[in-house]
Amino acid sequence: MTTLSERISQSAFDGSRLRVVLLVDLHDGAQQSFLAAYEHMRNQVASVPGHLSDQLCQSIENPSQWLITSEWESAPPFIEWVNSEEHVDVVKPLHSCVRDTRSLRFSVLRETGKIHTEARAAELGGALQPYARMGDGIVRHALTFTVKPGSEEIVAELLAGYKSPEPRVDDNTRLRRTSLFMHRNRVIRAVEVQGDLLAALRHVARQPEVQALEEAINPYLEQHRDLNDQESARMFFTRASLPAVHHLAAVEGEHPDTKRHALYYPAKQGCGMALAKLLARQDEEAAHDPSGVIESSTIFLRDDVVIRLVDVRGGLDAAPMLAGGAHGPRKAAMVARLLDEDAFGGGSPATEAEMLRFLARADMRLITDRRSPVAP
Repeated sequence: MTTLSERISQSAFDGSRLRVVLLVDLHDGAQQSFLAAYEHMRNQVASVPGHLSDQLCQSIENPSQWLITSEWESAPPFIEWVNSEEHVDVVKPLHSCVRDTRSLRFSVLRETGKIHTEARAAELGGALQPYARMGDGIVRHALTFTVKPGSEEIVAELLAGYKSPEPRVDDNTRLRRTSLFMHRNRVIRAVEVQGDLLAALRHVARQPEVQALEEAINPYLEQHRDLNDQESARMFFTRASLPAVHHLAAVEGEHPDTKRHALYYPAKQGCGMALAKLLARQDEEAAHDPSGVIESSTIFLRDDVVIRLVDVRGGLDAAPMLAGGAHGPRKAAMVARLLDEDAFGGGSPATEAEMLRFLARADMRLITDRRSPVAP
């Protein structure tokens, strides 16, 4: 039996402490404004549940370079905070101070040093990551936004027809796959990047074909944005960000009968994190099933929007319960209790027939799924 440590995996739900690292490069003369903005931000974040500590560091080699680190009991409270409107408002004053930023998130696997005793760990809260996870060098991320009702077909045609950007970013970074889906008036764009995600996103944003596409869909967006205004564009893409919180995949190559699906799980208000955590746990249980048809599962979360991107062998109807993220009828009922009944349609997918009806509603419309050739 393949264990989870032998699969390609990432997770925000293993209960381990989280270390967040923010690298900051300041504009010349912005030091005092930056320090004032940081003081306001740290006072706000200190009251957030799950936050343990933070540090502000300045480079001894280049005074324009700064490092902000924070430690959290676990990843979920940080994810809820960083995706909140409160966080968006708190970091706004930083935007005018910084030339460039880079955010990194790490779970704590090992600790050494005199202060890192078991008693100290218990005092801090959280736990160490239970084992080292296996990676594949791929970073997964998604964006989601809604378009004006009635414009869905126009937007779908625009999204399907654009020219793919050059996949090579630099010697270390490359676009591997872009999958676009729609569910009613909601758009999901999932990307897979080999190397540096931020460098890849900046590369894509600079491509003329992508800029033309973004301008073409602008009139149909429910949330206004002005791509010529840096702050307006930044706010739009911040709110559209749909980070991956869990990923699990077999190490073996993809089966020829595998098909990609994006399943939309509209959570009850305030239940998005609980729903994503439940689906992640059930995907990990299903991974022990040697007859499983799920080759890969990635869960994306922002607020109460939960998207589960699955690569399924033989189609969703080959094993409806597993395809729906339920390792049995009782687990399916648990999922149903966290779903918004109006958006979900009510009932409980406790049988395969009921689960198939749910999957028919949840399965997003595939607009395009483009892969880049693997570099030699």
